[in-house]
Amino acid sequence: MRIKAEKISAAVAQLCIEANRMLPDDVCAALAKAAETEESPVGRQMLSSLMENARIARTEQMPICQDTGMAVVFVELGQELKVEGDLYEAINAGVAKGYTDGYLRKSVVRHPLDRVNTGDNTPAIVHLRLVPGNKMRITVAPKGFGSENMGGLAMLKPAQGRKGVVDFVTSVVEAAGANPCPPIIVGVGLGGTMEYATYLAKRALLREVGTPAANPLDRELEIELEREINKLGIGPQGFGGTVTTFAVHVESYPTHIAGLPVAVNINCHAARHKEIVLEGEEE
Repeated sequence: MRIKAEKISAAVAQLCIEANRMLPDDVCAALAKAAETEESPVGRQMLSSLMENARIARTEQMPICQDTGMAVVFVELGQELKVEGDLYEAINAGVAKGYTDGYLRKSVVRHPLDRVNTGDNTPAIVHLRLVPGNKMRITVAPKGFGSENMGGLAMLKPAQGRKGVVDFVTSVVEAAGANPCPPIIVGVGLGGTMEYATYLAKRALLREVGTPAANPLDRELEIELEREINKLGIGPQGFGGTVTTFAVHVESYPTHIAGLPVAVNINCHAARHKEIVLEGEEE
């Protein structure tokens, strides 16, 4: 089975546009639920405004936020599928087309120090996983840096255990305050190595809002973290309230006997992501 680079580029371009204009249904539902449970009148007003903003973006086909993000692209590539062309070039061509045709803000600079804009929002951040089968799943998750800047990583000692994890994650959210435009989704990566923990934290943000982790220990941790974070009182848009996060998603992985890596990746209320599954053609 094969798939042409042009097909991948076209799919990525469309995903970039749609992800920036249409808030996923699960996120919209979470905002509505938060509006019902939020105790602060100002907080409820903020949530109402966020829902109205999402409605306007969807109906008027406009970006949900002026920060249309750096394109983070997750690819699950079936091992039986042959890509005709360069996969990374195809993805970046799609990002460039999507951000140009969709009139989305170009926010990527060619080097962190000289700060020269690349002009087309490339290159993207690409996470590639090989999986069984002959299909390709592409998920585009535009990541604004108001929330991205608020993440954190800690290499805890194993003896710090669960309490250390809870204290660190809560402290990251508390320090972030209103900056990531709450209510937020908190992705937590636990275990692995330093770089893998951060990847897990980012991948956790793709899970449907409120869907519990598969591992019982992770599920218990999610419940505790959501409770402790909402006790902080930051509230919607930082105006105070009982809903600072409407979901904490934990992804874990085995780790070394001497370490306890924990990473936090925060997403603002506009948890944008869109995916497509592409099928190959017979060679």
